[in-house]
Amino acid sequence: MKVIIVRPLEEPVAAEIEYGLKPMQEIVGGYIQAVYPFEEPVALICNEEAKLLGLPLNRALRTETGEIYDIIAGTFLLCGAPPDSDHFTDLTQEQVETLLHLFRRPELYL
Repeated sequence: MKVIIVRPLEEPVAAEIEYGLKPMQEIVGGYIQAVYPFEEPVALICNEEAKLLGLPLNRALRTETGEIYDIIAGTFLLCGAPPDSDHFTDLTQEQVETLLHLFRRPELYL
């Protein structure tokens, strides 16, 4: 499955991973949580206990006006999430390019 992996303090990378729960859990380091912060059919898969575990803050999620409404902690991945489906899929090449650009800069939080 074609995804983007975003690690704290690193640039995001496009990657091919095996489809399934276990590979996703290995990447995020625990139980997964799917978040849908985009209008595009894209899921952000993160560790559901990341903040409780004190994992490093990674990237901010912002409103259309640029205001931060949440910060994702720990490593996360981005994958396709077709509407009316409970399965994750490949990102399209256009989504890969857009999301690599969106998350390209590592962020520090004080």
